[in-house]
Amino acid sequence: MDIATGLGLVAGGIVLISLILMGGDVGMFLDLHAFIVIFGGSFSATLIRFPFSAMVHGLPLGMKFAFTMRRMSQRELVDEIAGLAEIARKQGPIGLEKVEVEDPFLAKGIRFVADGYDTEFIRDNLERDRDNFLTHLDEGSKIYRAVGDCAPAFGMIGTLIGMVQMFANMTDPSKLGPYMAVALLATFYGAAVANLFCLPIADKLHLKLIDEEINRTLIIDGVLMIREGKSPTLVREMLLAYLPEKHRHSEAEGEAEAVPA
Repeated sequence: MDIATGLGLVAGGIVLISLILMGGDVGMFLDLHAFIVIFGGSFSATLIRFPFSAMVHGLPLGMKFAFTMRRMSQRELVDEIAGLAEIARKQGPIGLEKVEVEDPFLAKGIRFVADGYDTEFIRDNLERDRDNFLTHLDEGSKIYRAVGDCAPAFGMIGTLIGMVQMFANMTDPSKLGPYMAVALLATFYGAAVANLFCLPIADKLHLKLIDEEINRTLIIDGVLMIREGKSPTLVREMLLAYLPEKHRHSEAEGEAEAVPA
């Protein structure tokens, strides 16, 4: 689980609830009309903006990857792919059939190599898989950003509706308070939903998209080099280019220490 996402949401919720309780009770901030304006309006506008299929794929995939982390880092991927290259060199592609690989995308590529598929088939299949996955992840990011953009706008619409209702009932003082509450709570709901949830989730998904693109491209290059029978040392050296500069140096230093004088 991506602990940063969970901690951020919990911390933000605690801040809001603490501020609310300091000046009253939670019940004062619950209003069905404001809830309908924000969530109903934002969802409707987003549904108009995106195809329904994008909503079906983007929302659950975005929520899943906002709260999960990749199981293997780029450095671990380089190490594992180099180890697989060593196995393929010693035992041939058939030796890869008995190897258990944790990453599903890497496991798929290794299965293609073990089954003897040609290089072009492996490249086309893995690149198509990567591109489809990144497209859905990008859709998720855009959808959450769209909701985050719509929520404050519909908060303003709810405020205007509440103000109109309040001014239309100026002769009845008992109605002024509820209508003013609707007006203010709509703005509050819109700002909270956008800035505490939707926009941060959209930014997190964008960062994960960049990370997944690098990782999956690294895997594709590694799998193709294994298929072409490249040496494990060359595979490692080629894949180290995907690592940040400081990690490349630490990797090189670790290898130097492992070599006997």
